[in-house]
Amino acid sequence: MTLRRARIFMFNWTLAVVATVCAFVVHLAMRGRTVSLGYELGKARNEQMRLREVKRVLELESASYKTPERVEIVSRTLLGMEPPAPDRIVTVSGKFTSPDENEARAQAKPGQ
Repeated sequence: MTLRRARIFMFNWTLAVVATVCAFVVHLAMRGRTVSLGYELGKARNEQMRLREVKRVLELESASYKTPERVEIVSRTLLGMEPPAPDRIVTVSGKFTSPDENEARAQAKPGQ
């Protein structure tokens, strides 16, 4: 009977050791994954900060494009535009007219 008890004890002892080792391995794997996710989270936060800064810079740049001074600088330097000559300026009335009426007016003006 002692041999049977010894075998049962040895089986239980082996089972306990295997269970402890498995638990430790699972703990190490989870700890490694936690550290890995921490690094990924840090990288993602750095990328988020970088993108926020880029967004801020682009918003400032966008706001600068909306100013009349900036539009004038871009039109003169990049597009080669100049202010129109006085004879090229056409005054527009507040009333809507059809293209046919505009053409008729344009033809009637020279004969005035």
